[in-house]
Amino acid sequence: MKKLLAISAIAAISTLAMADEAIDPVAKPVAHVSNDNGFYLGLAYGYGRLRENYSGDYYGGSLVFDGVQKIDYDTIMVQLGYKINTYFALEGRYWRSYGDNGWSITENGYDKGVPYSNFEKGKNGDNLKAFGCYLKLMYPLTEELDIYALLGYGNLTLNDDDYGNWLDENHFQGGFGISYALTQNISMFIDYMRLFNKDYFEHTGAPIGGSDYFWNDTLHMVSAGLTYKF
Repeated sequence: MKKLLAISAIAAISTLAMADEAIDPVAKPVAHVSNDNGFYLGLAYGYGRLRENYSGDYYGGSLVFDGVQKIDYDTIMVQLGYKINTYFALEGRYWRSYGDNGWSITENGYDKGVPYSNFEKGKNGDNLKAFGCYLKLMYPLTEELDIYALLGYGNLTLNDDDYGNWLDENHFQGGFGISYALTQNISMFIDYMRLFNKDYFEHTGAPIGGSDYFWNDTLHMVSAGLTYKF
């Protein structure tokens, strides 16, 4: 009799365990690997500003001045990249300006001890061309939202009809931005990049009592556009 009760108890426990496993609402996790790599192409509007800070000490100190010149550029930017995985991509960019560019100069100084101040502004036909190749470091905040940094090397060329290429330099470039996925293939982005930053110095005349001119050129670029991932 005891043996029969033991067999019946074991059978009942087995039946309950099988039923509990069948109705267990917690599904076992399934490993999922996302194929996140591939080429992408982008198009953007870019707003660039060249800022030149300068100062001079001419004729042994008879003319001393400092100032800021700003030139603004409207540009179109094209990008082509390859996304290696969720965190890394390789990207190339090309900018080209269009239309007239606004400029302004603010200068203060002393001419033979007499203080002066000057401000001018206008428009000109300066042209901007820039390109670079970058390592893109990405970090996903959500499934749709990424932040990223760009580090690379490129060229900046500025020219006009009067002076030709008055700046043509290769330089390290970098920046940061944010992108948002609208669909599986289309994303929008906005980012900031510093395409150029360099100090210059020029001395003319006698070693003592000549003229010294210092200046720094920095090109800032903000771009906003869309990318399509193939």
